[in-house]
Amino acid sequence: MTPNQLPTDGVALVSAVDPVSQGVGSPAQVWTPVLNFHSFLALLDVGAFGAAATVDFKLQQAQDAAGTGAKDITGKAIAQLLAAGGNNRQAFINARAQDLDQLNGFGYISFKATVGAAATLISAALFGFYPRFEPPKDAGANPAINLGASTVAQIVN
Repeated sequence: MTPNQLPTDGVALVSAVDPVSQGVGSPAQVWTPVLNFHSFLALLDVGAFGAAATVDFKLQQAQDAAGTGAKDITGKAIAQLLAAGGNNRQAFINARAQDLDQLNGFGYISFKATVGAAATLISAALFGFYPRFEPPKDAGANPAINLGASTVAQIVN
């Protein structure tokens, strides 16, 4: 990235879980192909914990967009967050495309947030960094380019 480049020229939101009171369990996963980005950043944002609740957060890999063969990416999980630690906390996980088991056909990445014991307010996002093609979003291109999530309503330059 150069100083003249806009931040959104080098990063894209590729999937997200909007703020939700998540019951015990995990929200649905969205599988993103790693071929469009060199690196990824997963963000977990926890608001108010339920009584004695826990939250786990990790990155997983799969062989296709349906999640076939899903398995954890080694070393890409946070230490469990506990309600006793207080509300309103965030966690990040960094990953590179080469962290996936690509030799065995794993070319898709996703985060998995799991709430235990009691409903907890969470949101999460996965960002792709260092796109193989820049900018990662250009509605004016022919054909239009959007390597990110379709839920991004606006990018103001």
